[in-house]
Amino acid sequence: MGQWVNRLANERSPYLQQHADNPVDWFPWGDEAFERARREDKPIFLSIGYSTCHWCHVMAHESFEDPSIAAVLNRDFVSIKLDREERPDIDRVYMTFVQATTGAGGWPMSVWLTPDLKPFFGGTYFPPTSRWGRPGFIEVLGQLARAWTSERAQVTTSAETVIDRLRDATGADEAAPDRAPVAGVEALGAGIAQFAQAFDARWGGFGGAPKFPRPSELIFLLHAHAVTGDASARQMALDTLRAMALGGMRDHLGGGFHRYSVDAQWRVPHFEKMLYDQAQLVIAYLEAAQASGEEFYAVVAEDTLAYLERDMTSPDGAFYSAEDADSLDEAGQHREGAFYTWTAADIDRLTGDAAAIVRRFYGVEDGGNALADPQGEFRGQNILYIAQGIDDIAARTGRSADEVMSALAHSREVLSRARADRPRPHLDDKILTAWNGLTIAAFARAARVLVDSPRRADWLEAAERAARWIRAHLWRPDEKCLLRRFRDGEAGIDAFCEDYAYLVWGLIELFQASGDAAWLQWARDLTAIEREKFSDERDGGWFSTTGTDASVLLRLKEDYDGAEPAAASVTVRNLLTLGHLDADAALADRARRTFERYGQHIARVVRVMPMMVANLALWHGHATQVVLVSGSDEDEMRALERAAAAAYAPTAVVIPVRSDGAREALGALMPWLGEMRSRDRHATAYVCHDFTCQAPVTDPQALASALDAAIAPRRIV
Repeated sequence: MGQWVNRLANERSPYLQQHADNPVDWFPWGDEAFERARREDKPIFLSIGYSTCHWCHVMAHESFEDPSIAAVLNRDFVSIKLDREERPDIDRVYMTFVQATTGAGGWPMSVWLTPDLKPFFGGTYFPPTSRWGRPGFIEVLGQLARAWTSERAQVTTSAETVIDRLRDATGADEAAPDRAPVAGVEALGAGIAQFAQAFDARWGGFGGAPKFPRPSELIFLLHAHAVTGDASARQMALDTLRAMALGGMRDHLGGGFHRYSVDAQWRVPHFEKMLYDQAQLVIAYLEAAQASGEEFYAVVAEDTLAYLERDMTSPDGAFYSAEDADSLDEAGQHREGAFYTWTAADIDRLTGDAAAIVRRFYGVEDGGNALADPQGEFRGQNILYIAQGIDDIAARTGRSADEVMSALAHSREVLSRARADRPRPHLDDKILTAWNGLTIAAFARAARVLVDSPRRADWLEAAERAARWIRAHLWRPDEKCLLRRFRDGEAGIDAFCEDYAYLVWGLIELFQASGDAAWLQWARDLTAIEREKFSDERDGGWFSTTGTDASVLLRLKEDYDGAEPAAASVTVRNLLTLGHLDADAALADRARRTFERYGQHIARVVRVMPMMVANLALWHGHATQVVLVSGSDEDEMRALERAAAAAYAPTAVVIPVRSDGAREALGALMPWLGEMRSRDRHATAYVCHDFTCQAPVTDPQALASALDAAIAPRRIV
């Protein structure tokens, strides 16, 4: 007899496929499950997670693989598995419920629904039996089954009431308050003050443990600094980015960042790696490099891009979604961080004479160095972080700084090769339009900013390959729609607002790096379609969904800039940038209507929506266009690009014109630049404010001076 598999074996989601051999009679989200619940008059148990979620694995092993628990689920409930990364729309509805009723949220998310999909009980992780002050899953199942049988009227009334209250609380069915004027530039200063109150001056970041890398917070601080001149905003961002890069949250051998730090010092991470984190952090580190002039931040960005190219890129050029926190250890047991951690004996054996240097540099201790280990998974293990500087190690070991750096470089290669022989964490190889859009933006931004890097052309090609792949596989031009997910040769799921918004961001960055008018045209087209599908024409703002799927009970507007920025925040950024390119007043008007939803209140919620508040820098800043026209000498063009990249100008857009043919194509989209040509065949720069241009310059220093004047805070505040 073959191994039992359930319906999830036929699904494309890696997360659902992980549960295909559970004894639970799982359904995917859809009409078959809903009809079964109605026909058998059973409540629905909805379990939401994703394939690289550590606690999802724990609950699966403890409960969903247990035949006795599965028997209860199969008898009393219709059980549905949902991948939150494929269906963020459904996840948001029920996460809103869980947070409203429990005060907390997270994954795995466990929600019980009536057959008409209205929630009446929910939570996150449940242990199989009661412990740690948490109710046991088997006890919860029994109580809810009894309530469904003996207290049905109360359960259904409660579910109806909850949905009605959620509609009221989220404004899903009601008009927004009267619009107020757009907040003034002083909102940026008020936002800086809020971050200063929460800033951890010792370790970087905001608040205490756990600490999450929210790049939108750091981008807000850098943009606010650029507009207001407030040096403290820049310093908070730089200190946080430096602390993260030196801590154990960064993978010091393979590059990239883990999900978050469980301690306040950024030392002990939750080890999963998410594509959206890498992409946003690359952009934040690149902006930090520009704002500070320090190479350190650019090196971190380059290292992260190298990880993405090596481990997260499909053979066709699209980007995979995530790597798991867990992997097999030497005993063949799944353990969080097993791929990444080391015993002191490992370090000594592998690095030999350099062991003393490696120990000092990476903070290796005989008994392990984990500051926090709530599950006891890191006993005797070391999580590599930068514990001492090169000069300090040289002084303490009697070596020269060059000798120390040489020993560390060789040891990194040795440790990387040894680690490559370990079982790798699970790779979630689905391709998501939204996260690919962010990653296209990251590679394109690096190609534009790091002008002298030998990898520059590779980064631009990586961005272009991914964009071409998305256009070929997840874009339906005849239907004028994007799809969200591709895996195993199948594209599916109508795209959500964030898919359009993030991809447009990526295309705008790609246009600024390449000068290819085709990317700008596609960005414009997608923005128009996004407006048709998601814009709230009555009250302003942007819905997350189209509202056409009846199984999604609430049509929400997402405002929270969390691990991923809200679609509305990125959309406003896109509208303002596109408006800076072609003087389309309608684009700025749509951005204005979104700002007016928040009015002056936006200054008080900067910690909730930092990316949206960062957009105020673009709104209040002079729209600066920097047009770089190549001549006969490519080195001259590169010198102008270098000068443009050296200026931290988040309120400016850069338009490279690399040939006469390119100028004609761009002129068709932006008539105002159609006559901009090189002077005497020398590479030439035009700096324009609100489409009124200064005299062209060919000298990089003259361009730098023009940009300094254009972006000086005194011109804006």
